[in-house]
Amino acid sequence: VGAYGGKAEIMSRIAPDGDVYQAGTLSGNPLAMAAGLATLNILKRENPYEALNGKCEALFTGLLKAAKKAGIPMTVNRMGSMGCLFFTPEIVTDFVTAQTGNQALFRQYYQEMLDRGVYLAPSPFETTFLSMAHTDEMIEETVHRAEKSFEVMGERI
Repeated sequence: VGAYGGKAEIMSRIAPDGDVYQAGTLSGNPLAMAAGLATLNILKRENPYEALNGKCEALFTGLLKAAKKAGIPMTVNRMGSMGCLFFTPEIVTDFVTAQTGNQALFRQYYQEMLDRGVYLAPSPFETTFLSMAHTDEMIEETVHRAEKSFEVMGERI
């Protein structure tokens, strides 16, 4: 919700490069705190969590189905409105099992989706986060583009 900055001599002291740990951008800034509080009040009033979880379920169920159809080994870890794809048939429970994912397949997926206008985090260990700004149509289109991406990838296996 907030950010901060300063002179290089001060900012160079902030971790990880410096010796001063800083754990949040809200950290007492009155404007950022007001924005955060307003957001929490909206979330309390509108209670979007069930709908948001449904959006995430639709996205990751669609992606998993599309990968399976194309013969791409993939598993999904999902909680609430966030999830992560791993290009492995194995269940992923920790960093060691996450590393069993095929990173070359992830790079292909990343590039295929990018070529189709879907911008993903560039690391196979990053989580995807959905928000209420994501419409059902956007999710359907993302799954459709993933189907095309997986088809191309499946032809290479």
